[in-house]
Amino acid sequence: MGKDYSAITPKILELSELCKQASSISPEMFTEHKVFRGLRDLNGNGVLTGLTDVSEIQSFKFDEHGNKTPCDGMLLYRGINIRDLVGGFIADNRFGFEETTYLLLFGKLPNAQELADFTQLLASYRTLPNSFVRDVIMKAPSNDMMNTLARSVLTLYAYDTNPNDTSIPNVLRQCILLIALFPLLSVYGYQAYDYYLNNGTSFFIHEPRPDLSAAENILHMLRINSNYTELEAKILDLALVLHAEHGGGNNSTFTTRVVSSSGTDTYSAIAAALGSLKGPKHGGANIKVVHMMDDIKTNVKDWNDDDEISAYLSKILNKEAFDNSGLIYGMGHAVYSLSDPRADIFRMFVKQLCTEKGRSEEYALYSNIERLAPSVIEKVRKMYKGVSANIDFYSGFVYSMLELPIELYTPIFAISRISGWSAHRLEELINASKIIRPAYKCVQPRNEYKSLRDR
Repeated sequence: MGKDYSAITPKILELSELCKQASSISPEMFTEHKVFRGLRDLNGNGVLTGLTDVSEIQSFKFDEHGNKTPCDGMLLYRGINIRDLVGGFIADNRFGFEETTYLLLFGKLPNAQELADFTQLLASYRTLPNSFVRDVIMKAPSNDMMNTLARSVLTLYAYDTNPNDTSIPNVLRQCILLIALFPLLSVYGYQAYDYYLNNGTSFFIHEPRPDLSAAENILHMLRINSNYTELEAKILDLALVLHAEHGGGNNSTFTTRVVSSSGTDTYSAIAAALGSLKGPKHGGANIKVVHMMDDIKTNVKDWNDDDEISAYLSKILNKEAFDNSGLIYGMGHAVYSLSDPRADIFRMFVKQLCTEKGRSEEYALYSNIERLAPSVIEKVRKMYKGVSANIDFYSGFVYSMLELPIELYTPIFAISRISGWSAHRLEELINASKIIRPAYKCVQPRNEYKSLRDR
């Protein structure tokens, strides 16, 4: 057996203390030098770093004097309100992710023929190279599906006969390929993990069906009997639509644009975005909500007692319960103030699924926490804007009702967000001019060099 490189040795601990000493910067210095940490100013507004036509987020309104007041959140894809987009395909009783992807990539809603042609194009790309599952996915299963997905994306570079060409036709081809393949890479990666590392009882691979939507194919490939209800598929499709894009400033999309500005290939840019999305502060947030809710369900005896719920939320906020972080996960958002439109839309359909799954009592608990948490937070924290439930508050609950394994929660986000990443990569390349390179001010005092014998 090879050497265990994961061990934290005493020497590593000693060196890590040196590392901390060398790299610690006083928080006051950021204020002194007017540095906006996280590219957000002191009022929580994002620092403007670029322009985009892909999407827009609105959480404040300005009067004629320039005064800012919070408003209900609005999300627009290519100028179209997400509520109208969702309302359109729901009213027609059809799936919306493929239409949404077309809109994000090409800036307009497709007509019936354009949508049919694009859906067929995606289906034609939904095939992995020969032996890819055996040689790449099965041979090195991972405990983390996001790492599996990133490795698969980087490996696809080797199967591309023209991987480095950053012309728009070639990048569009690569983006459509990855949009089509992300469901396969994610589900097959999970099947390999479940069988080889999680003591799964069987290993099966279902080929995707060209007549199914992306959401239907995920459920078809994931379940051993391939069975799912129409409501299950429609709500998963809705989740894909709501997560597909969220402005150029979110961490993974900004990563896509930064890396794309260097002129690198599509596979490297998307792998970098996956690394960003994996973080618990970004794509992994819904998992934290699920774990928090499990803790609340264990420790709150009466799920309809406002006082008991509020008392436990206060304990979480005061770092006395759950993970002692002081965070009520799923409440509040970096941009939205009064409401997250994605959560508002999701909520309307969650109740239907709860009824179908016999989990209405849990839905009532979620509703009670959503109602009570803002007032609990307001008593403890200084509020700069409103606090409301974000989409992560409900998405993990939905995925659990869909019987999706928790290991796939963040990959499902990636399956959706690859559409937005692709649109932003293409926009960055179409408008390419300079590599994105912000400035960092060095605050280290000057030191004299000492020869080795004098140290």
